[in-house]
Amino acid sequence: MFLPAVREPPPVATEESMMTAVPRLVFSAPSSGHGTNALSVGLLAALADRGLDVAGFKVGPDHVDAAYLGLAAGRPGRTLDPRLIGGDRLGPLFAYGAQGAALALVQGTMGLYDSVAGRPEAESTAAVATALRSPVVLVIDVAAMGQSVAALVHGFRSYDEQLWLGGAILTQVASGRHEAMLREALDDVGMPVYGALRRHELPPVLPARRHGVVPVLGRDAEASRAVRRLGEAVAGTVDLERLLGLARSAPALSVPAWSPVSATPVGDAPVVALAGGPGGSYSHPETAELLRAAGAQVVTVDPLRDEALPAGTRALVVGGALPESYARDLSANRRLCIAVAELARTGRPVTAEGTGLLWLARELDGLPMCGVLDAIGASRDGLVVGYREATALSDSAVARTGATVVGYKQHGAVLTPRSGQRAAWSWEGGTPEGFVWRGVHASQLGLHWAAYPEIATRLVTAAALPSPVEGVAAPA
Repeated sequence: MFLPAVREPPPVATEESMMTAVPRLVFSAPSSGHGTNALSVGLLAALADRGLDVAGFKVGPDHVDAAYLGLAAGRPGRTLDPRLIGGDRLGPLFAYGAQGAALALVQGTMGLYDSVAGRPEAESTAAVATALRSPVVLVIDVAAMGQSVAALVHGFRSYDEQLWLGGAILTQVASGRHEAMLREALDDVGMPVYGALRRHELPPVLPARRHGVVPVLGRDAEASRAVRRLGEAVAGTVDLERLLGLARSAPALSVPAWSPVSATPVGDAPVVALAGGPGGSYSHPETAELLRAAGAQVVTVDPLRDEALPAGTRALVVGGALPESYARDLSANRRLCIAVAELARTGRPVTAEGTGLLWLARELDGLPMCGVLDAIGASRDGLVVGYREATALSDSAVARTGATVVGYKQHGAVLTPRSGQRAAWSWEGGTPEGFVWRGVHASQLGLHWAAYPEIATRLVTAAALPSPVEGVAAPA
């Protein structure tokens, strides 16, 4: 059964809505591991259960956290990554995704002032909060902390005078006496406390991270139960009304909402299959929205369960959130593998990122895949993680030769060879990477299409053309 990739996007902003007034908060922490993700998901679930329209965002490239924020909110969770989308798009993309929300919650990444790429002044959670003029709530694991919590909070507040540190939520509190001590210390430095959770009150109930976004996209009961439990935990321990009051004190943003609308949509609405499930796709939500705006009929295909492409498919898009841990399921779906190979053989546009590249290979760890690319994948210990400033080496449905992009890589498995006769990308310090073959563009580099909306137009335009190749076998 084929389902729409995502719910219909909110209405496009008009000139009258240049000032975006939406209550908002940023949740961050001194470092990873303080419970920010569980609290963010729980707060959205608790407020949604009260009937409020809420929206969730994740700082950085993390599809998984964004997916659970979306599940809790009931609308697509979106990423806000200054490196991938550019700092000038932060406000517009936030305004677009938050339209109509009574609360928009932005979940930070790592520590408040940290940046993977070493650019905290532009790419940290603090930088995003400042750009959005949003109050920050610091989530602090106080399991091994007493009055020193006041010094920690004071330091985070004074480190950047432009940052609006509006309060704290304490996790891993040992007892009522411990809580009273912490509250008194924070009161001495004028820092409001919006909640204090005991060690058992924020249970690790979300599905294991190795499953990636699959439980959300598949609408698994386990994922829904986990989100509901976190909502109940937050509702019972956090002062929701005071938090909403803080969020409502955020000033209006003087930015127009981003729009996926294309200036020249294709007329005949070619069917573009988007890899995903009933709960969304393996791509950023903006990908489907841009494809629709460019004139495509976007239909979801589940590479783990569907045995055929949607009827009339003229292009396939496989986003970077498909987990490597599902290689056996991808391989077992032989009928879909054959259908994908046939689509690629006829020259139709096929774009694949991350594990999508591995799926198109001959095999991965000895398991047969689609056989579109003459390459073999193998898993290895450790992850390749990081941003790349890449240059296109070949014309394709994704980019013209010489075009430059910023993408993100996160993978364990590698392909041999690393690239085909026509490589997709090159970047400083690395050898050419990825494959361009007929209509195929496959790479382990993931892009955010909102930064490059022309990709959707190029792909839909190519999908609308007659089939360029007939009667030629795909590579072995």
